Amino acid sequence: MFKRPFCANFGTSTIMSLVRLNIKGISYSQTQNGAYALILSEEDGDRKLPIVIGAFEAQSIAIALEKEIKPPRPLTHDLFKNFADRFEIIVKQVIIHKLVDGVFYSSIICERDQIEEIIDARTSDAIALALRFKAPIFTYKNILDKAGIYLKTPTKDKDVSKEEEAVIEELITGEDKETVRRVTEDFSKYTLKELNEMLDEAVTQEDYEKAAAIRDEISKRK
Repeated sequence: MFKRPFCANFGTSTIMSLVRLNIKGISYSQTQNGAYALILSEEDGDRKLPIVIGAFEAQSIAIALEKEIKPPRPLTHDLFKNFADRFEIIVKQVIIHKLVDGVFYSSIICERDQIEEIIDARTSDAIALALRFKAPIFTYKNILDKAGIYLKTPTKDKDVSKEEEAVIEELITGEDKETVRRVTEDFSKYTLKELNEMLDEAVTQEDYEKAAAIRDEISKRK
Protein backbone atom coordinates (compact mmCIF):
# COMPACT_ATOMS: atom_id res chain seq x y z
CA MET A 1 0.00 0.00 0.00
CA PHE A 2 1.29 3.46 -0.90
CA LYS A 3 2.69 5.44 1.99
CA ARG A 4 2.84 9.17 2.56
CA PRO A 5 4.86 11.03 -0.09
CA PHE A 6 8.53 11.33 0.73
CA CYS A 7 9.65 14.96 0.99
CA ALA A 8 13.17 15.36 -0.31
CA ASN A 9 15.14 18.50 0.32
CA PHE A 10 14.20 20.28 -2.92
CA GLY A 11 14.20 23.86 -1.68
CA THR A 12 11.46 25.26 0.53
CA SER A 13 8.61 23.07 -0.82
CA THR A 14 6.82 20.86 1.66
CA ILE A 15 4.80 17.67 1.62
CA MET A 16 1.58 19.66 1.56
CA SER A 17 2.52 21.24 -1.78
CA LEU A 18 2.97 17.93 -3.59
CA VAL A 19 0.39 17.16 -6.27
CA ARG A 20 -0.07 13.65 -7.59
CA LEU A 21 -0.08 13.22 -11.37
CA ASN A 22 -1.52 10.54 -13.63
CA ILE A 23 -0.47 9.75 -17.18
CA LYS A 24 -3.28 10.64 -19.59
CA GLY A 25 -1.56 9.80 -22.84
CA ILE A 26 1.10 10.59 -25.41
CA SER A 27 0.44 12.99 -28.28
CA TYR A 28 2.52 12.98 -31.42
CA SER A 29 3.49 15.95 -33.51
CA GLN A 30 1.49 16.50 -36.71
CA THR A 31 4.48 18.16 -38.38
CA GLN A 32 7.53 16.44 -36.90
CA ASN A 33 7.73 12.66 -37.10
CA GLY A 34 9.27 11.15 -33.99
CA ALA A 35 8.35 14.11 -31.77
CA TYR A 36 6.04 13.49 -28.81
CA ALA A 37 4.45 15.21 -25.83
CA LEU A 38 3.68 13.24 -22.68
CA ILE A 39 0.48 14.51 -21.05
CA LEU A 40 0.28 14.29 -17.26
CA SER A 41 -2.87 15.24 -15.35
CA GLU A 42 -3.31 16.34 -11.75
CA GLU A 43 -5.27 13.70 -9.85
CA ASP A 44 -7.73 16.04 -8.14
CA GLY A 45 -7.98 18.78 -10.75
CA ASP A 46 -8.36 19.66 -14.41
CA ARG A 47 -4.89 20.88 -15.27
CA LYS A 48 -2.50 18.98 -17.53
CA LEU A 49 1.28 19.07 -17.59
CA PRO A 50 2.65 18.44 -21.12
CA ILE A 51 6.31 17.40 -21.36
CA VAL A 52 8.22 17.04 -24.64
CA ILE A 53 9.99 13.67 -24.87
CA GLY A 54 11.97 11.72 -27.43
CA ALA A 55 10.72 8.86 -29.59
CA PHE A 56 12.51 6.09 -27.66
CA GLU A 57 11.17 7.28 -24.31
CA ALA A 58 7.68 7.68 -25.81
CA GLN A 59 7.79 4.09 -27.06
CA SER A 60 9.06 2.81 -23.72
CA ILE A 61 6.26 4.60 -21.86
CA ALA A 62 3.66 3.41 -24.39
CA ILE A 63 4.79 -0.20 -23.96
CA ALA A 64 4.45 0.08 -20.19
CA LEU A 65 1.01 1.71 -20.53
CA GLU A 66 -0.64 -0.37 -23.22
CA LYS A 67 1.44 -3.55 -23.29
CA GLU A 68 0.48 -4.00 -26.94
CA ILE A 69 4.06 -4.26 -28.20
CA LYS A 70 6.04 -7.13 -26.71
CA PRO A 71 9.80 -6.61 -27.10
CA PRO A 72 11.69 -9.88 -27.67
CA ARG A 73 14.40 -8.60 -25.34
CA PRO A 74 14.26 -6.11 -22.44
CA LEU A 75 14.39 -2.41 -23.25
CA THR A 76 16.73 -0.22 -21.22
CA HIS A 77 14.01 0.62 -18.68
CA ASP A 78 13.02 -3.05 -18.42
CA LEU A 79 16.66 -3.93 -17.81
CA PHE A 80 16.85 -1.38 -15.01
CA LYS A 81 13.71 -2.87 -13.47
CA ASN A 82 15.14 -6.41 -13.66
CA PHE A 83 18.42 -5.19 -12.18
CA ALA A 84 16.65 -3.39 -9.33
CA ASP A 85 14.47 -6.41 -8.59
CA ARG A 86 17.52 -8.66 -8.40
CA PHE A 87 19.15 -6.40 -5.81
CA GLU A 88 15.90 -5.64 -3.98
CA ILE A 89 15.82 -1.96 -4.88
CA ILE A 90 12.36 -0.41 -4.83
CA VAL A 91 11.35 2.75 -6.68
CA LYS A 92 8.89 4.34 -4.27
CA GLN A 93 7.96 7.46 -6.20
CA VAL A 94 9.03 10.03 -8.76
CA ILE A 95 9.00 13.77 -8.06
CA ILE A 96 9.18 16.40 -10.80
CA HIS A 97 10.83 18.94 -8.54
CA LYS A 98 12.10 21.78 -10.72
CA LEU A 99 11.33 23.67 -13.92
CA VAL A 100 14.05 25.88 -15.41
CA ASP A 101 13.88 27.45 -18.90
CA GLY A 102 11.26 24.96 -20.00
CA VAL A 103 13.20 21.92 -18.78
CA PHE A 104 11.66 19.67 -16.12
CA TYR A 105 13.99 18.12 -13.53
CA SER A 106 13.00 14.93 -11.73
CA SER A 107 14.20 12.68 -8.94
CA ILE A 108 13.58 9.01 -8.34
CA ILE A 109 13.06 8.08 -4.70
CA CYS A 110 14.44 4.57 -4.11
CA GLU A 111 14.68 2.29 -1.10
CA ARG A 112 16.90 -0.67 -0.25
CA ASP A 113 17.22 -2.25 3.17
CA GLN A 114 14.95 0.52 4.53
CA ILE A 115 17.43 3.19 3.38
CA GLU A 116 16.06 5.85 1.02
CA GLU A 117 18.15 7.36 -1.75
CA ILE A 118 17.42 10.18 -4.22
CA ILE A 119 18.59 9.72 -7.81
CA ASP A 120 18.54 12.50 -10.39
CA ALA A 121 16.93 11.53 -13.72
CA ARG A 122 15.44 12.93 -16.88
CA THR A 123 11.69 13.21 -16.45
CA SER A 124 10.95 10.88 -19.37
CA ASP A 125 13.21 8.16 -17.93
CA ALA A 126 11.85 8.65 -14.42
CA ILE A 127 8.27 8.22 -15.62
CA ALA A 128 9.13 5.17 -17.72
CA LEU A 129 10.57 3.59 -14.58
CA ALA A 130 7.70 4.72 -12.35
CA LEU A 131 5.29 2.83 -14.62
CA ARG A 132 7.31 -0.36 -14.38
CA PHE A 133 7.50 -0.15 -10.60
CA LYS A 134 3.88 1.01 -10.29
CA ALA A 135 5.22 4.02 -8.39
CA PRO A 136 3.26 7.27 -8.05
CA ILE A 137 4.34 10.46 -9.80
CA PHE A 138 4.27 13.86 -8.08
CA THR A 139 5.13 17.45 -8.79
CA TYR A 140 5.02 20.57 -6.66
CA LYS A 141 2.03 22.87 -6.79
CA ASN A 142 4.13 25.85 -7.83
CA ILE A 143 5.37 23.93 -10.90
CA LEU A 144 1.83 23.01 -11.88
CA ASP A 145 0.75 26.61 -11.32
CA LYS A 146 3.53 27.75 -13.65
CA ALA A 147 3.39 25.13 -16.42
CA GLY A 148 0.01 23.44 -16.07
CA ILE A 149 -2.63 24.08 -18.74
CA TYR A 150 -6.28 23.18 -19.24
CA LEU A 151 -6.04 20.69 -22.08
CA LYS A 152 -8.44 17.96 -23.13
CA THR A 153 -6.72 14.70 -23.99
CA PRO A 154 -7.75 12.60 -26.99
CA THR A 155 -10.16 9.70 -26.58
CA LYS A 156 -11.10 6.86 -28.90
CA ASP A 157 -14.18 8.77 -30.01
CA LYS A 158 -12.73 12.25 -30.30
CA ASP A 159 -9.44 13.63 -31.54
CA VAL A 160 -7.76 16.62 -30.00
CA SER A 161 -9.11 19.94 -31.20
CA LYS A 162 -7.18 22.29 -33.49
CA GLU A 163 -6.54 24.57 -30.54
CA GLU A 164 -5.16 21.70 -28.47
CA GLU A 165 -3.04 20.51 -31.38
CA ALA A 166 -1.56 23.99 -31.62
CA VAL A 167 -0.54 23.88 -27.94
CA ILE A 168 1.17 20.52 -28.42
CA GLU A 169 2.89 21.66 -31.62
CA GLU A 170 4.19 24.77 -29.90
CA LEU A 171 5.65 22.63 -27.14
CA ILE A 172 7.27 20.18 -29.51
CA THR A 173 8.64 22.67 -32.01
CA GLY A 174 9.85 25.06 -29.31
CA GLU A 175 13.24 25.07 -27.63
CA ASP A 176 12.96 21.67 -25.96
CA LYS A 177 16.14 20.28 -24.48
CA GLU A 178 15.52 16.55 -24.92
CA THR A 179 16.84 14.91 -28.07
CA VAL A 180 14.07 14.13 -30.55
CA ARG A 181 14.76 11.56 -33.23
CA ARG A 182 12.68 11.46 -36.38
CA VAL A 183 11.27 8.65 -38.53
CA THR A 184 10.89 10.13 -42.01
CA GLU A 185 9.02 7.29 -43.74
CA ASP A 186 5.40 7.99 -44.70
CA PHE A 187 3.22 5.12 -43.42
CA SER A 188 -0.11 6.59 -44.55
CA LYS A 189 0.10 4.80 -47.91
CA TYR A 190 0.00 1.31 -46.36
CA THR A 191 -3.06 -0.78 -45.52
CA LEU A 192 -3.81 -1.81 -41.94
CA LYS A 193 -2.77 -5.37 -42.73
CA GLU A 194 0.55 -4.17 -44.12
CA LEU A 195 1.07 -1.87 -41.14
CA ASN A 196 0.49 -4.69 -38.65
CA GLU A 197 2.94 -6.90 -40.52
CA MET A 198 5.48 -4.07 -40.57
CA LEU A 199 4.91 -3.48 -36.85
CA ASP A 200 5.65 -7.13 -36.05
CA GLU A 201 8.77 -6.99 -38.19
CA ALA A 202 10.00 -3.75 -36.58
CA VAL A 203 9.54 -5.22 -33.09
CA THR A 204 11.34 -8.42 -34.08
CA GLN A 205 14.24 -6.35 -35.41
CA GLU A 206 14.11 -4.22 -32.22
CA ASP A 207 13.58 -1.03 -34.24
CA TYR A 208 11.31 0.53 -31.62
CA GLU A 209 11.44 4.03 -33.07
CA LYS A 210 9.98 2.72 -36.33
CA ALA A 211 7.53 0.58 -34.37
CA ALA A 212 6.32 3.66 -32.52
CA ALA A 213 5.70 5.53 -35.77
CA ILE A 214 3.81 2.57 -37.25
CA ARG A 215 1.79 2.17 -34.07
CA ASP A 216 0.82 5.85 -34.25
CA GLU A 217 -0.40 5.42 -37.83
CA ILE A 218 -2.47 2.38 -36.82
CA SER A 219 -3.94 4.28 -33.85
CA LYS A 220 -4.98 7.18 -36.08
CA ARG A 221 -7.16 4.83 -38.14
CA LYS A 222 -9.01 3.27 -35.22
